[in-house]
Amino acid sequence: MNAFTHLGRYLKLIGTSFSRPENWEVYFDNLIQEMNKQGVNSIGIVLVISAFMGAVTTVQTAYQLVSSLIPASVIGSVVSDSTILELAPTVTSLVLAGRIGSSIATEIGTMRVSEQIDALEVMGINSASFLVLPKIVACVIMIPLLIIIAMSVSITGGIIAGELSGIVTVNEFVYGMRDSFRTYTFVFALVKTFTFAFVISTVSAYQGYFTKGGALEVGQASTKAIVWSSLLILFFDYLLAQLFL
Repeated sequence: MNAFTHLGRYLKLIGTSFSRPENWEVYFDNLIQEMNKQGVNSIGIVLVISAFMGAVTTVQTAYQLVSSLIPASVIGSVVSDSTILELAPTVTSLVLAGRIGSSIATEIGTMRVSEQIDALEVMGINSASFLVLPKIVACVIMIPLLIIIAMSVSITGGIIAGELSGIVTVNEFVYGMRDSFRTYTFVFALVKTFTFAFVISTVSAYQGYFTKGGALEVGQASTKAIVWSSLLILFFDYLLAQLFL
């Protein structure tokens, strides 16, 4: 199967998914469950990764600023800008591609090989809209929120690491952060997060929805979901930066 066939099936699945739900009450129940499963259950790993990411960035930035003529507040500028613009959106999305992407692909793939999706179709239910749409909407809502949390925790981790190690004081860090903050940078980061959320949810759903075989193929679909989501995140990261920066 060539790339154009995959692209056509992917676009057809997305188009079928974005149809009017047949039962709004069931749809909202599924949406709440997906938001809890994909968003709330991912907060722990996002907090841990973000805190260490900010701390390490602060220490490494200070290590590279060897000149005494450069004020310590520059560390705050570099760490906050790097976190908002690149580290929090991209690194967090790559982590979530592993956690959320594999979960979506495994769940839908298991339903496919156990013929539960076929049963939905026999009952006249749009399986793509019933299964995939709540996952896409939940990801597009929750992943940007997780990344905003990651930005805050990462910068806080950088402040704490700088203060505890004596590299930069809290006041110097905050001064540098406020001095370099640009609203456009934050808006651009949000655009990236929505794009990455859509990629993770749709690519993973596609891999799971067209799974054939048994348990082994479900595992392979999960792996493909992580790999392709990660590659597309990096591709769109570069593309958006090229277009808007």
